[in-house]
Amino acid sequence: MSTRLSTGGRLINKDKPAQFTFNGKTLKGFDGDTLASALLANDQMLVGRSFKYHRPRGIVASGVEEPNALVNLGDGDSFEPNQRATTTELFDGLTATSQNHWPSLEFDVGAINAKLARFMPAGFYYKMFIHPRPLWKHVYEPFIRHAAGLGKAPKERDGDTYEHFHAFCDVLVIGGGIAGLTTAKAAAATGAQVLVLEQTAQFGGRAPVDGGAVDGAPVDKVVDTLVSELSAMPNVTLRNRTMGAGVYDHAYVLGYERLTDHLADVDGPRHRLWRIRAGHVITATGALERPLSFAGNDVPGVMLASAVRDYVVNYGVSPGDRTVVVANNDDAYRTAITLKTAGLSVPVILDARAPSTDSPLIEQAKAAGIRVMLGHGVAKVLGTKRVTGVAVCAQAGEGAVLEEIACDTVAMSGGWSPVVHLWSHCGGKLLWDNDFAMFRPDVDKAPTGADGAAFVSVAGSANGHFGLTEILGDAHAKGHAAARTTGFAPAKVSAPNADSVTEAPMAPVWLMPQGAGIALRSKAWLDYQNDVKVSDVQLAAQEGFESVEHAKRYTTLGMATDQGKLSNINGLAILSDALDQPIPQTGTTTFRPPYTPISMGAIAGEARGDVFQPIRRTPMYDWHQANGADWEPVGQWRRPYAYVRHDETVHDAVMRETKNTRENLGLLDASTLGKIIVKGPDAGKFLDMLYTNMMSTLRPGKCRYGLMCSENGFLVDDGVVARIDDDTFLCHTTTGGAESIHGHMEEWLQTEWWDWDVYVANVTEQYAQIAVVGPKARIALETLGGMNVSKDALGFMEWADGTIGGFDVRVYRISFSGELSYEIAVRASEGQAFWDALMTVGAVHNVMPYGTEALHILRAEKGFIMIGDETDGTVIPQDLGLHWALSKKKDDYLGKRAHLRSHMADPERWKLVGLETTDGSVLPDGAYAVAQGRNANGQRHVQGRVTSSYHSPNLGKGIAMGLVLHGPDRMGEELEFPGTDGKTYTARIVSPVFYDPKGEKQDV
Repeated sequence: MSTRLSTGGRLINKDKPAQFTFNGKTLKGFDGDTLASALLANDQMLVGRSFKYHRPRGIVASGVEEPNALVNLGDGDSFEPNQRATTTELFDGLTATSQNHWPSLEFDVGAINAKLARFMPAGFYYKMFIHPRPLWKHVYEPFIRHAAGLGKAPKERDGDTYEHFHAFCDVLVIGGGIAGLTTAKAAAATGAQVLVLEQTAQFGGRAPVDGGAVDGAPVDKVVDTLVSELSAMPNVTLRNRTMGAGVYDHAYVLGYERLTDHLADVDGPRHRLWRIRAGHVITATGALERPLSFAGNDVPGVMLASAVRDYVVNYGVSPGDRTVVVANNDDAYRTAITLKTAGLSVPVILDARAPSTDSPLIEQAKAAGIRVMLGHGVAKVLGTKRVTGVAVCAQAGEGAVLEEIACDTVAMSGGWSPVVHLWSHCGGKLLWDNDFAMFRPDVDKAPTGADGAAFVSVAGSANGHFGLTEILGDAHAKGHAAARTTGFAPAKVSAPNADSVTEAPMAPVWLMPQGAGIALRSKAWLDYQNDVKVSDVQLAAQEGFESVEHAKRYTTLGMATDQGKLSNINGLAILSDALDQPIPQTGTTTFRPPYTPISMGAIAGEARGDVFQPIRRTPMYDWHQANGADWEPVGQWRRPYAYVRHDETVHDAVMRETKNTRENLGLLDASTLGKIIVKGPDAGKFLDMLYTNMMSTLRPGKCRYGLMCSENGFLVDDGVVARIDDDTFLCHTTTGGAESIHGHMEEWLQTEWWDWDVYVANVTEQYAQIAVVGPKARIALETLGGMNVSKDALGFMEWADGTIGGFDVRVYRISFSGELSYEIAVRASEGQAFWDALMTVGAVHNVMPYGTEALHILRAEKGFIMIGDETDGTVIPQDLGLHWALSKKKDDYLGKRAHLRSHMADPERWKLVGLETTDGSVLPDGAYAVAQGRNANGQRHVQGRVTSSYHSPNLGKGIAMGLVLHGPDRMGEELEFPGTDGKTYTARIVSPVFYDPKGEKQDV
């Protein structure tokens, strides 16, 4: 049985006990325990059930690679599923429950699946759930949805808080083991700013467990000294409980810090997401031990040899009284020796190798009285819910049992694999190391930046070095090199010296025994969580899934929450053997961030509740609120839909505002429209690529309307561009498009045209912008006094700086209403004062503010399109009659090539037209025009749809715009539009310009 030892446990504080519950049972542990070590100390070997077959699962590992011990933690608003017991630090009052079983962990009805395993091999669902089709909706889909997932989703709103943190450093070291600390010290000694991230609570990694000496001192004392020295250096920041989650372009790194998970009932954020910009990144992430594949290697009590060693040394916990060690390398002997030293029984070490001479570790094990059987392995593990023994066989045979040995733990070791995930996230390549049967970083093919220089290095065992001397030498050199890369001169200091232990070569063993038949292979597990067996991968190869990515998806190998940390290399080896090709030819699956799962709360940070999407308000917001604004959400902004007066409906207010703007004077708060500065010698060339029409020929002081398409040719935004000077443009965008268009610009600048001399800045909130609209607009501005706003001084589609009423202004003579119009920008801090001044001078001209709905009616009367109304992500400029805005003088622009596709040039595409109902009523927005005949589903054919529809008080009738098949060629035809109210509307196709077709009113 597993139990707490009377001695040992370097990380626990036996003077500080902690009570916790598991499945309602109260258990005891100590401060410093993990939940896994505390469960083992209480002989809780069974911790969960596998996903597919619901087989009993026990603790396998001691860190982030653990695939089995996933539990529910907490309750109520702190409930969280799928938490690893091996990385969960114990605290007094912790509550945990196992998952993926019913009705209980010990008796799980789902275990019947294991009896049906032969009918549910890899990929069975791709074949089973296709036929008969009628069963999908009512049988298959409900079954799959019920079976999906391991833990249960929280039902209550998360009661914890989270935050984001931005950091900058010269050298970022990911990993706080002996290699990471040595690297950090070497870099920090040059004066570089160094940040060290360590995912566990303690620094030092495996070194204090595995032992050794550095410069004559015990390695655990050396680690303590390094931490003390680095903590005292002002240019070094050490963060434990912080994982390096992902490495991205330009040395941008995400870190994930668990701030209070190890504490009970404390205030403050629970998790913190670090956004780090580093000059150079060093991954000192260590290595993970691989399991061995033999029948029954998933029975609770079968563990990684290094994990058994960890629990004994770090937590004073014995996973079992009698431990059989099975291995293909010398490192596992350290576990046997550690167990023997702790007073525990090791009946035998089964070593699949047959070396000609004994290595020092083999000799030490034999000297300790441990039986060593070379050339042997495990035929199968005995026991179901816990190990009771092993059947021993010859590794070179087919599994004939030579003897059975009673034990309650099996410590297995299949070799070590460097943690290359972070190295690979941003393009670092790997090479196969035959000596250690592993993939290691190809240091000649590191992730590179825009200058072609490597910005990621790898150190220590993550770089394939496993001897303490080699680890320290590599780490010291990488710290100096990183500092030199970031502009610091390293001193000539030698690397620390360490004791070396000669080890016999490991042997690549992917299946035990090597000639195992189907009965054994079908019980040899690769992916513990997803129940993927050796036979499953072989079946995938047999069925033609030769690509490693295809085999992964067919079998779900490596798709569990551990992302294949234990299973991938063994699975690749089995696949390679089935395909009769070398492992490097098979390749690896893609490493994607995050390295281990991070909480959704950390990703969101403070963006939740009221601040999930903060409401953005213009400088005149309070005035609008006090004057009857009926608010409309537009993106993150709140804009007045209309200003409702006493005893007036919203519709009445819209009609009043629309009519008054045409007849007198209207003011519109246009501050929300996007304003993006594009500056630089290549600004004109850049905008020529973004807009469909030519912008580089625009003269300073002039404005031009422009369209933006995606690379797929679809219309995404429009707006007026003003040229400020030879190198500077100001681009207006739609309200909802400001952020996305700014991001669109940055994406193309950073990924495609990174060598162009252009800079962009979103200055939307720096200015208040007011549209002064109507036949009396010029009179009102002249009354305020200041700059000349006459037609001759400021013509249509021109802009000028000046002063009006004592305010510094920039005036644009542009119109979205078809009326005489000025859009005037002032400093945001002066927006309300300028608005007040306009309202004061406009009083004698019957000035009225108008909202977004009046704006829409005014533009529809003129046939002006609205992004989001006339466009829906599938519309191109040609559909809207905007051929004139597609430059024929430019060689290229975003979307040009897409417009040449046959689908885009199809004459059957619907075109923009105006629509007038025959009775003056308003067409339902979004209604479809029906055509003759029905489709295969019995639905009527359609030939168009309404994109915008309003009642025009100026025209006294309903007006609409729509896209209709061959619309411009069918003027005067009548179409039928069935409404959702049961009524069919009849509308005539007309020109989309309903008001002032010659444009005389806006150019006066």
